[in-house]
Amino acid sequence: MLFRILHDERSGELSYVLADNDAREAVVVDPRSRDLPVLQALLGERDLRLRWVLRTHQHDHLLTHELERLRSMGAPVVQGETREGTHTVADGERLPVGHESLRVITTPGHTAGCLSFAWRDRVFCGGLLAVDACPHQPHPADPAALWDSINLRLFTLPDETLLFAGHEQRARAVSTVLEQRRWHPFFARQTRDAFLARVAALPAHASTAAPAAPGRNTPSA
Repeated sequence: MLFRILHDERSGELSYVLADNDAREAVVVDPRSRDLPVLQALLGERDLRLRWVLRTHQHDHLLTHELERLRSMGAPVVQGETREGTHTVADGERLPVGHESLRVITTPGHTAGCLSFAWRDRVFCGGLLAVDACPHQPHPADPAALWDSINLRLFTLPDETLLFAGHEQRARAVSTVLEQRRWHPFFARQTRDAFLARVAALPAHASTAAPAAPGRNTPSA
């Protein structure tokens, strides 16, 4: 399998490319339309057919024409928010890529329709851990749903599960379930009520950098 990370140094945004080289099928996670030439060159160089375009979340009300441009890649666009021209999926559904597959995990909260995608020992969770660190959205859309998605979906996975974020934070793109459960500044050692109260108290325009726990560089995305 091919696994590539595309990093936008200016914005910190991250996209991921997975491909089954034998079957010549690929999937991209959280692609940015401005990177289409790079993505198309990568696929063409390896003679890969794009099977899916996976979006953990989207802010298309701010990024006009983004969905239209992603659809031009010629593969089904999978996202939680149902819109014309997108592919609807169910929790637990498997999306085949060659001889592999990614499992859909519904994880609403950051936006109402957030999805995560599990592959082998890793989960692509986009902005799920970015309580106040998303440059496009300073507050979670649904804090109560976010708490449940983190604690009942992500934090129940094995400790060693790798969590790949949608934005790098402090030069990091990946953490583990164990690390986030123990040291995430909003979720570790917090009750649900305390979390909801803290989110409610966030300023209208929160900082784009989440505070780090002492001694840890905890990525948010």
